[in-house]
Formats: sequence, C-alpha cells, structure tokens
Amino acid sequence: MSPVLAGVLQLTALVAALALAYRPLGDHMAAVYNSPRHLRVEKVIYRCTGADADAEMRWPAYLRAVLAFSAAGVLFLYLLQRVQGGLPLSLGFESISPDQAFNTAASFVTNTNWQSYSGEQAMGHVVQTAGLAVQNFVSAATGMAVAIALVRGFARARTGDLGNFWADLVRGTVRVLLPIAVVGALVLVACGALQNFSGIHEVGQFMGGSQQTNGGAVASQEVIKELGTNGGGYFNANSAHPFENPGAFTNLFEIFLILVIPFALTRTFGKLVGNVKQGYAVLATMGVIWLGFTALMMWSEFAHGGPALQAAGAAMEGKETRFGVGSSAIFSVATTLTSTGAVDSFHSSFTAFGGGIQLLGMMLGEIAPGGVGSGLYGMLIMAIIAVFIAGLMVGRTPEYLGKKIGTREIKLAACFILITPALVLGFTAASTVLPDALASQLNTKALGAGAHGFSEVLYAFTSGANNNGSAFAGLNADTPWYNSTIGLAMLLGRFLPMVFVLALAGSLAEQKPIPETAGTLRTEKPLFAGLLVGTILIITGLTYFPALALGPLAEGLS
Repeated sequence: MSPVLAGVLQLTALVAALALAYRPLGDHMAAVYNSPRHLRVEKVIYRCTGADADAEMRWPAYLRAVLAFSAAGVLFLYLLQRVQGGLPLSLGFESISPDQAFNTAASFVTNTNWQSYSGEQAMGHVVQTAGLAVQNFVSAATGMAVAIALVRGFARARTGDLGNFWADLVRGTVRVLLPIAVVGALVLVACGALQNFSGIHEVGQFMGGSQQTNGGAVASQEVIKELGTNGGGYFNANSAHPFENPGAFTNLFEIFLILVIPFALTRTFGKLVGNVKQGYAVLATMGVIWLGFTALMMWSEFAHGGPALQAAGAAMEGKETRFGVGSSAIFSVATTLTSTGAVDSFHSSFTAFGGGIQLLGMMLGEIAPGGVGSGLYGMLIMAIIAVFIAGLMVGRTPEYLGKKIGTREIKLAACFILITPALVLGFTAASTVLPDALASQLNTKALGAGAHGFSEVLYAFTSGANNNGSAFAGLNADTPWYNSTIGLAMLLGRFLPMVFVLALAGSLAEQKPIPETAGTLRTEKPLFAGLLVGTILIITGLTYFPALALGPLAEGLS
C-alpha cells in the first residue's frame, strides 16, 4: 500500500468515526447543559465549595466567576511548582524557577499547555497529576461553559441571564469529560500506554549503554490532554513518545479525541437554539476548512520538494516512522486547527509550506473545529461578522438567529477578532529587535537565513496567544523574556476574548427575538456557509499575510 493511499484511508476512517459520534455526543451535551437536576456528586461539590448552582447569572457575574476561578487555578499551580522540591513523589526534581512556574501555570489554566521544559526531567508525580492533569479538565470545562453561555444568549430573550458558571463547569467536567476520559484511558492502557507511579530507573538501549526514564500516570493525562484540546505532554517528545502514543491505532484514536467534542458542540448549539440546521451550517464551515487544510498539508508533505527530500523519498525528517507522513500530516492539522498543541512529529521539520499551513491554522483563531468551547464561540463570532458584511451588501440591518446585530454587538465582535492579532504581531515585533530575544533563535545561523528563525518566533506567539501550545521547537523559549511574554500572551489571549464573548452574550440575551421575514438571511443554507468560509479566510489573510510572507513563504520560495 502506498503511503498516500494509507493516509487517505486513515482520514476516511477518522471522518467515519467522527460522524458516528456526532449526534449522540452532541445530544448528550445539550441534555447536560439543559438539565434541571443536579447529580448527587455535583451537589456534594457545590456544598463543599459554597456555590449556589441554581442562581442565574448575568454576564458580569458569569465573567467574574470565570476570572476568579481561573486566577485561583494560576495561583495554586504556581505555588505547587514552587514547592515541588519538598513534595512526596517529586522524583528528586527541584522546585521550578519563578518565571517558568508562572509560564506553566498560565499555560495550563488557559488551556494552552505551552511547555518550555522537559516533562520527564522537571515535573514530579504530584505536580503532573494534582496540578497539570486537573487543569486539563477544568480549563476545558471553562471553555465549554463560556461557549454555552453565548449559545444561551441567542436562545434566551429579554432576560439577560446566561445560566450559572459553577453548574456549567461542574457538569462539563463530571458528565462529559470524565466519562469519556475514563474509557479513553483504558483504551490507551490496553494498547500499551504507561500508567503507574514508578520512579526513575535505567533502561537499556539497542545500541548499547542505558538511559534514565521515569513512569507516571501517562495514559490518564494523555486522554484528557487530547479530549480537552489541551496538548501538554508527560514527556518532552509529547505524542511522539511511545509511552504516550504506542502505535498507529492510538495515534488515530488521539486525533479522534482531539476533534470529537469541538465538532459535536455544533450539534449541541443547534439543539439549544431550537434549530439543528444552524448547527449543521457551522459544522459544514468547520469541516470544509479542516478537510481543505488537511489536503493541503498532505500534498505539501508528500510532494517533498527539494533534492534532499526527493532523494530520501519523503519529507520524513522529524516524523515518527511508526506513523509516517500521512498520519503526521493529519495530526498536525488537527492540533493546529484546534487549541490542542499536542504533536506526534517535529513541526519545525515540516516543509516550509507545511509550517505555513500550521501557522495559518492557528491564525484563523483555531475555529475549525477549534478548541473545546473556544472553537464554537470563535466560529459564532465569525458568523456575526459574516451576517454584518451581508447586511452591508444589501443595505439591511443584520440579524442572526432572530437577534439584531447592532452597533454594540459588532463592536464587541470586532474587539474579539482584533485582540489576538495585536498580541501575536506586537510581541513578535518586539522579539525581532531585542538582542536577548534574538539569541534564542538557535538554528537561524545554521540555516543561513533569518526566515525560519522569524517563523519560530511568530509561531511561538501565535501558539501562545491562540492558546494552542505547540511549538516549532528550534526556539529556546526557556528564558525570562519568553517565559514572561508568552505567559502574558496566553493569559490575555484567553481571557480578554472571553470578556467580549460574555458581554456579547449578555447583550443578545436582553433582546427581543425578531420574526423572520422574506428579507432575512437564511443562515442555515450552504450559501451562508460559503460566505462564512470566505469571511474567515479574508479576515485572516488581511491580518497576517505580511508576517507569513516574511516567514514560511519567504523560506519556501528561497
């Protein structure tokens, strides 16, 4: 079987698995967030935390709850790392330095999971399980809660109420993420993934000698790392490490975990607004972009342009022989079009145009299908921009799902789409002129040109501000400058957009629904899906093309 055919068959199997899970999972999540009852375990959690899960919240209260919970998470995870040296099961590792502890705490609480450290050489079992793994669950549940709040803004009328953050957080964790994670962890363990609390020990090598390695609760963290679109690996090699990702089946299974909830949330959206066709329109938009990017990536990597790659027969540098070019291409698109950040190959070693596709996937806002929760609310913001553009073309006040898109709504949507590019381009520009930041571009001189070094910096801040977490990895990001600035980019890139999303949700929830007329734009039709795809690509292109031209495009054409 040719590598190209193998890649196409894997993609076909993945699409079939996602299609089978789409309806039942989407309906389940709609029932979870619409349920009038609390489970017994949920009542215990509310009692222990003092939360009133039945109290409706307007958008300022919902936002305060999100920010307070996330701030507490950053503080707890920071302190846990700072005292690691005195904790049991620390494996002899020292406490984490202040700048790296801040960077890691910000990373995992914002669902980014950017790692400027080697997991097996820095983090003990307590930090990994009680700190990082817990944040993998609750940061994902936070994103889902904000998305559901925006959906309620469309579904509710003249109330301003968006539900209860604490109930949404707990339900998303207990009823959605935990059950799937338990089953997924068992699958990974059965396939050979590691799950223990062993210490450091010597392991023999095939070519003689030995190396040190340590165990850990790898399978249980691996599954929520993918399912919650987090991405932080137990080991430095991430999902390329055989303890995390033993073989071809687990690799495809992990891609499925990355995509299943973001895609299924479009069904949840349709159910909650009372029109599943609206969910299908958003799904179609996400699917077209995802399949298009996957096809471009596979073409770019299988074409293996250049004499060295042609002599080798494939663009296999930096890719696992267990997975090959096709599977690595599918994984890389899945991880950069969502806010996952997990990698099963070395992104910096992809072809120049392949690296550009990865960058562009994150620059879209990671909305196809995007992160857990963040992908849906990002796509709905883009839908609002699209109906606004359509309204300008026909001279009609734009409306979406029976709600007018007025001056306030479009200003909030505009702020949402502008904040991330401002962070990415601003920090990238600063890093290209400061001597200490330039010194971190380790392989620029070796490549003989600055295009790839610029791409490394651009990728780092694109990944951080978009809460992705993957890296080109030729950049030494474990410095005070990058730990601090990427940490700020992650925090601002996560929570400032949430401010605008929740303010928009509150504004929509206060409106009275508008009945459809003959002039209403049918947003459940293929025409609107096409308009939405075009809007996303044009906005992203106009924003980032100059930066892409200086990085991957310049490298690919040189």
